Amino acid sequence: MRVLVTGAQGFIGRHLVQRLLRQGLGGRAVGTLLVSDLRLDELPHDQRLLAVPGSIADAGVLERALAAPVDAVFHLASVPGGAAERDPQLGQRVNLDATLRLVDLLRGHGNGPRLVFASTVAVYGDPLPAVVDEATPACPVLSYGAQKLAAEILLADAARRGWVQTCSLRLPGVVARPGSGEGLISAFMSQLFWRLRDGQPCELPVSADGTAWWISAPACVDNLLHAATIDPARLPPGRVVQMPALQLSMAEVVEALVQAHGEDRRALVSHRPQAMVQRLFASQPPLHTPRALGLGFRHDGSAAELVRQATVLA
Repeated sequence: MRVLVTGAQGFIGRHLVQRLLRQGLGGRAVGTLLVSDLRLDELPHDQRLLAVPGSIADAGVLERALAAPVDAVFHLASVPGGAAERDPQLGQRVNLDATLRLVDLLRGHGNGPRLVFASTVAVYGDPLPAVVDEATPACPVLSYGAQKLAAEILLADAARRGWVQTCSLRLPGVVARPGSGEGLISAFMSQLFWRLRDGQPCELPVSADGTAWWISAPACVDNLLHAATIDPARLPPGRVVQMPALQLSMAEVVEALVQAHGEDRRALVSHRPQAMVQRLFASQPPLHTPRALGLGFRHDGSAAELVRQATVLA
């Protein structure tokens, strides 16, 4: 089996690469794993890896990655929300234009491979309704969400034409991303996990009762792998699945972290709400995904399990 992962050195990409090398896909071993990203110096050493460094928006990168047909593609590469808002042209080149180029190249091979596209809950926009479910219309208010929504629509059309077998997964807040999370407005969601684990102060730009949608990286990867193996006939016409997620307040996540790491962690948390961050990432209502759950997609199950999975390797 020949598989391509774009954005392979990103937070989710690294977890996904490890799982594909270790477990394969759909019961089949991966013989060649093509990996593409701006840098590829932190991936495991494995003879099955074939590195294609560079931006997918640059000429020749995707062409080199897809010099031969592949069985599956996990398209994770993107310019994240904050960065795309600052530079919408770069966001469009990577998030939309390169996605369409990817489809054109796959179409040319004629084998209709599986294509799992990492979309985002940012497509729903702001303000959100009292409850978000699988019928909630998309109405993005940031360039990132608009670019992802446009890609979803065009990928569904490509699937209708038989060029690829697409599943677009709308990802919620995935934790716990290491580092500063530069370019991500929601970086505080991951920093909370690492700072409390390491006994460091953490000032949150949202209130304690602010609610968000959460999933751990391992659970997210479970869903990505499932999306690549599910019968396409079971997917809705738009080929979009809202990934299930836990709706938890900041206080609930802090409590789970305190239970995991010690009562002394509680005093390390402070709050200084910022209006925009609070509105976008701490005012998320209940998320109902019965169709996704019926298709076999899953969240972590509890705040305690979220904390456990978010701080271990995939």
